[in-house]
Amino acid sequence: MSSLGQHLRRIRGQLVSGYWFIPATVVATGSAAAVGLLLLDDQLDRDGDPLGFTGGPDSARELLSTIASSMLSLTALVFSITVVALQLASGQFSPRVLRTFLRDRSNQLTLGVFLATFLFALIVLREVRGEDGQVDKFVPGLSIATAFALVVVSVGFFVNYIHNIVNSIRVIVIIERIARETDEVIERVCPPEPTSVPSPPAAAPPTGTVTADRRGVVVGIDVDRLAAPAERAGVTVAALVRPGEFVARGMPLVAVHGEGEIDGRAVRAAVALDRERDLAEDPAYGFRQLVDIAERALSPGTNDPTTAVQCLDHLHDLLRTLATRPLLPRVATSDDGTVRAVAPERSWDDYVSLAFDEIRHWGAGSLQVHRRIGAALDDLATVVPPDRVPALDRQRRLLTARTDDLPAVERLIPHRG
Repeated sequence: MSSLGQHLRRIRGQLVSGYWFIPATVVATGSAAAVGLLLLDDQLDRDGDPLGFTGGPDSARELLSTIASSMLSLTALVFSITVVALQLASGQFSPRVLRTFLRDRSNQLTLGVFLATFLFALIVLREVRGEDGQVDKFVPGLSIATAFALVVVSVGFFVNYIHNIVNSIRVIVIIERIARETDEVIERVCPPEPTSVPSPPAAAPPTGTVTADRRGVVVGIDVDRLAAPAERAGVTVAALVRPGEFVARGMPLVAVHGEGEIDGRAVRAAVALDRERDLAEDPAYGFRQLVDIAERALSPGTNDPTTAVQCLDHLHDLLRTLATRPLLPRVATSDDGTVRAVAPERSWDDYVSLAFDEIRHWGAGSLQVHRRIGAALDDLATVVPPDRVPALDRQRRLLTARTDDLPAVERLIPHRG
């Protein structure tokens, strides 16, 4: 992926993940529409050909005031319902699924339509003039009719919002949404047939390091941008961190191989840090969210192994997608083919351990969990290349050790779904 493409994708992800961008866009559009319609109404009034609302100034003011007050109340209700849904999702599933709720465009659009209708009514109300004023009477009929139409549209959005918010807190919907987003990231970050990539240089003792000047979680490494200062200095750099890892101040970010003097500020700018992990360039974060939901389901206070099995179903599917894909470090070269920057990626062993280790530990007493992990390992063993079989064999040995801890009579119980 190009440096510009990564930068634009990161900006887009920050905008979409925020709850303000779409509502602000809709509100700005509604305000502009109100001003435009008022200008059109003014022209129609001068031509003596008013359209839409045909009542007097008093009835127009009463209607617009009612619309504004009711839309503000409805907006407060929607915001309250959203907060309750976020609290429920955080407590019942995992705090890390909150970003999934915040990215729900349907909810963002609903809030935007309500606020836009409220502001539209206020803007139009301000321009209604009666005969008792110092200016001519003016009732913007088309704008008032549009405000009423927006109320009808808002009712439709409210019905859809209730349906969407009730559906979105179903655990299977949350799991499927996380799995779908992770699948999209895997397709982008780990393509099935990557273009030919030069081999990273042989490991050698670094001549220096570039350290972090602030703390944060690595959300992306722009390998092309990282290569630019390395090429100017005539050195090779290798990132020591991966997306999803936390970096403390003063911690080494990049190892430098070579004797040139590198621009540390330019190197740090190529490693994007944020307050929390982001799925955009980190497929493992999707795995982490599914594992967190499974662990919460297996806690003694919840005791819901079926939800854990649903998470394992989707983890199995994601591992099957990765099973035959090359998980190679990203490399950037100079024009003469010299490797200038290397960014590490997670290995097959990393993904397998992340998917199964913690769920196996917390589901030690669950027959469902044992059987589902065993079935996933059996299936994955049929599709992975030979060099990835040892990671599955290790998981099989650990699972067998856990299964042996169960009473013998329980191990004989047949699986019935």
